[in-house]
Amino acid sequence: MRSFTITAPLIALSLALAGCGFDGTDGRAADQPGAVDRQGQSGADSMASNDPAPGKKADAGSADIEARPLMQVQVVLERLGFGPGVIDGEMGISTNNALHGFQEANDLEASGELDEPTRTALARWNNIPATRVVTIPEGWGQRQYRPTPDDYADQAKLQHLGYETLDEALAERFHTTVEVLYLLNPNGRPAGADNTASPAPTPVASAGTERSTMPPRPAFRVGQEIRVPNIGADRIVAAEVENKDWLKTLASLGVGSEQPEAARIVVDKSGGWLKAYDSDDKLIAMFTVTTGSENDPLPLGEWGIKGTAYNPPYAYDPALFWDASSSDQEQNLPPGPNGPVGVVWIDLTKDHYGIHGTPEPATIGRTESHGCVRLTNWDAARLAQMVTGSTKVLFQA
Repeated sequence: MRSFTITAPLIALSLALAGCGFDGTDGRAADQPGAVDRQGQSGADSMASNDPAPGKKADAGSADIEARPLMQVQVVLERLGFGPGVIDGEMGISTNNALHGFQEANDLEASGELDEPTRTALARWNNIPATRVVTIPEGWGQRQYRPTPDDYADQAKLQHLGYETLDEALAERFHTTVEVLYLLNPNGRPAGADNTASPAPTPVASAGTERSTMPPRPAFRVGQEIRVPNIGADRIVAAEVENKDWLKTLASLGVGSEQPEAARIVVDKSGGWLKAYDSDDKLIAMFTVTTGSENDPLPLGEWGIKGTAYNPPYAYDPALFWDASSSDQEQNLPPGPNGPVGVVWIDLTKDHYGIHGTPEPATIGRTESHGCVRLTNWDAARLAQMVTGSTKVLFQA
């Protein structure tokens, strides 16, 4: 994904979601990957998880050649609402935070480490394998993939700031990176399968990506079987999602429509995390976030939520950014997962501040923002369904 220097919009969002750069509309349906299940009940695409009953072994396709124990921990934490960020099988800031959240919610010592008591508590989900094999649906090839221009003026000419390649879209669907998908599919085939066959051909639709530092690999194609991180919690009840474009977005992100309600959320600047609590003050979710900078510090204090915009367009006003170029002009940018605020904007009662997604999931917790709170698109989409107008928000140091 591309690099962005502007990471948060300093604009207001009214309860009507209009008049300040957002109009509350979603992206074009034709640009949404993953057709909604035409058999009509789940609302998810055919790559959705099919989890086993407790104690039963999951059918994850052909066996993996590696156990991948840390990736297995990450997919379990992800399913439980404790987001490890990008699922990559490596211990990092986001996985430490996710373990901390799991430990707090289960009355364990909240060390953020994968100690023996935590391993024992997680063992009840040992029937969930780290990876599974899916077939890329035809619908994922029925959209245009194009490089996203770096210049805002050029972005404004587009109708949608979508994914640059099918590979990138798949990585976001399974909460990982293109590099991890390539590692799970050596020679273009699922790890554990017969990898002596010829690699999958590179489709023209995925050409033009700006990944010159990556080694040459066969790009993915529709109809291909691939091994992916076994993320779950992606059950979608289509009848309960009024906004059908948002329904497609949830399916494309592998995010379920059924989420617990958050009575309050806490964002901690020093820890770089966001916690959500229910009305009984039980921790129900924890995500790693990016918060503020020296020039645009996180506005500490108590706030409320004015509204939520799904797949919002973005009004760029250079006058509101200390690091904007003197040649920049105001631009109205289209919606899309590769837009500056990603797939969702949760507007706060603190003027010009919000909680939102990002086009750069791998940077969460590692880079600064312009004062707002930034999450991966999939974590932002999950959180957006937890909060309401009565959810209290605390920003603390």
